[in-house]
Amino acid sequence: MGYPKDNLVDGERIVIHRHPHWKALIAPVFFIIAITALVTAAWTWANSQNWSDGAELAVMIILGVLWLAVAIWLFLAPVISWATTHFVVTNRRVMYRTGIITRSGIDIPVNRINTVQFRHGLIDRMFRTGTLIIESASDDPLSFDDIPRVEQVHSLLYQEVSDAHDDDDAGEAPRNS
Repeated sequence: MGYPKDNLVDGERIVIHRHPHWKALIAPVFFIIAITALVTAAWTWANSQNWSDGAELAVMIILGVLWLAVAIWLFLAPVISWATTHFVVTNRRVMYRTGIITRSGIDIPVNRINTVQFRHGLIDRMFRTGTLIIESASDDPLSFDDIPRVEQVHSLLYQEVSDAHDDDDAGEAPRNS
């Protein structure tokens, strides 16, 4: 899913667009499998009991509603959250957008970025993901977790920062004292 082009200003181009790494979806997938197995076992047990048709139907409806509620809470919400989280680097800024109902975001102008770092441990290295840390001129460092191919993102962002600083330096007129 591409980032909406109408959020960009004239002359701005997307350098890189990422969602959080797919490892963020491992726990939701595990939960949906586990809750489905538990509800299936409960359903099988309830079917084996000698209840009246009305009681059996009521238990089946309760199990179905319970499964649906837990599936939405532990699976669907995290998947939608993952899909609606965007980490975007353009030639002018770094944008981070997240949220389902209430959206929030941050924009960091590339020419205000002082330092770009990344961090990833053994598991992150195996998954080719990590944390990107950006320090800008006046703010505390911002950390962005689970950035896929964090080293590549780091390099591309560093290149954009370097280009922006070169453009700033080239735009300054020489001073005569």
